[in-house]
Amino acid sequence: MIALVPLLATLPLLGAALALVAGRHRRTQVAISIVTLTTVTVIAAILLVVVDQGGDALAVSVGDWPIPFGIVLYVDRLSALLIVVSSIVLLAVLLFSVGQGAADNDDETPVSIFHPSYLLLAAGIFTAFIAGDLFNLYVGFEILLVASYVLITLGSTENRIRTGVVYIVVSLVSSILFLAAIAAIYGALGTVNMAQISERMMELPQDTQTVLHLLLLVAFSIKAAVFPLSFWLPDSYPTAPAPVTAVFAGLLTKVGVYALIRTETQLFNDNDLNFLLMCVALATMIVGVLGAIAQAELKRILSFTLVSHIGYMIFGLAIATPAAIGATIYYTVHHIVVQTTLFLAVGLIERRAGSTSILRVKGLMRAAPVIAVLYFIPAVNLGGLPPFSGFIGKFALFDAAAEVGTPIMLVLIVGGVVTSLLTLYALMRAWNLSFWREDEDSTETEARISYLGQAPAAGIQTERRAIPRIMTAATTGMVAVTVALTVFAGPLYGVCERIGAALLEPIQLVQLEEEADS
Repeated sequence: MIALVPLLATLPLLGAALALVAGRHRRTQVAISIVTLTTVTVIAAILLVVVDQGGDALAVSVGDWPIPFGIVLYVDRLSALLIVVSSIVLLAVLLFSVGQGAADNDDETPVSIFHPSYLLLAAGIFTAFIAGDLFNLYVGFEILLVASYVLITLGSTENRIRTGVVYIVVSLVSSILFLAAIAAIYGALGTVNMAQISERMMELPQDTQTVLHLLLLVAFSIKAAVFPLSFWLPDSYPTAPAPVTAVFAGLLTKVGVYALIRTETQLFNDNDLNFLLMCVALATMIVGVLGAIAQAELKRILSFTLVSHIGYMIFGLAIATPAAIGATIYYTVHHIVVQTTLFLAVGLIERRAGSTSILRVKGLMRAAPVIAVLYFIPAVNLGGLPPFSGFIGKFALFDAAAEVGTPIMLVLIVGGVVTSLLTLYALMRAWNLSFWREDEDSTETEARISYLGQAPAAGIQTERRAIPRIMTAATTGMVAVTVALTVFAGPLYGVCERIGAALLEPIQLVQLEEEADS
């Protein structure tokens, strides 16, 4: 099974190269992308079963170099689970984009550029998830960021170039901070291997640990869109093509969350900034959801809810108990799937109605009942209504906080409940206006929501476009996955609980060396 670990990163890289060579053959590129992501999904699923049943992580020392010097690829329950979920999401969004590209003659997502960039993005995500050292984690971030720079500006419209520049500048600042933190850690500890860092960190003075901790925390918080470092996201994501927006919303910020989980639980577990994280989590939840309420454009509403719900994950990290970490992992998986599904559903709305403004779209319940269902199910899920996975994840987080029982935990529970209710309000208001409202209701309704008249828009599409069946099928498949998170919540949550318990235990370097040598 050890031999399968490097394939998680190398297969998408090889697929990207083949897709680039086949640039003039659209069907060949599509086949390469689908086969690559399907293969990675199968491999990751196999590795998840192996590491979950065996209990031990799988480690590979690339080139058989000794661990302090060589690159270590490390697969445990957390990385295997996230790769399984990410590859499923990437595959569904790929099918959605294939349908969109075929219907629009590739105006929005040019195949010759899109497929190599998309597979390169996947390679960066998977590399980050299996990195056993900070520098390789940095390399994974840079691979996915380079690909994202191309994807976010596809179509070369004025809005996309403008917001793409903001996204690139912010990403570069984050990368510089991350690289500076790596250099500082190497200078202080003589290693960037996570196992060695966790062993040696306690040798440093407390002030030095705190400085290193803050450097990584700020760098990863920018990538994860944690308030107040989330200012760039609501303007950057909505302008991209629908499939690009969907995969960015579902996955890119979660790579930053993954990095925060690794560093907070395994590198700085004894040098905690939990009170700071609690304050940041509460601010992220509240400010994000208030921003969503003030929006009139569906993609911007979802972008602000994306920021808001990152706060729940930071909330779980701040609690710092095995139960809370397990709940955080479950909620992260839930959010990857549900947020991606909502953006795909909005992509269908945009094509059917010619707009994504809730002030313009109306009467879709009669005109497109299937799209109404595809939007409604993930919307109530994200809002946290029982029995959906959003409710399960939030309840688990609140229960873990209640077990701690401190006043700040009670404040966070109240903030989380308020955020969930306001999320449900924002998404259901959009559903009511876009699907239930008829022409005869428009005058009275628009008077009640006149305060949204000055809300910014990501762009106005005036023409309605056909919706290929494959786009609807991909979105339907993702809705089915969101339902599966509820139906199979027991086994999945069991895996997440085991992840939470294992993450708060130090990485054993001797064990890691034995696994790499074997």
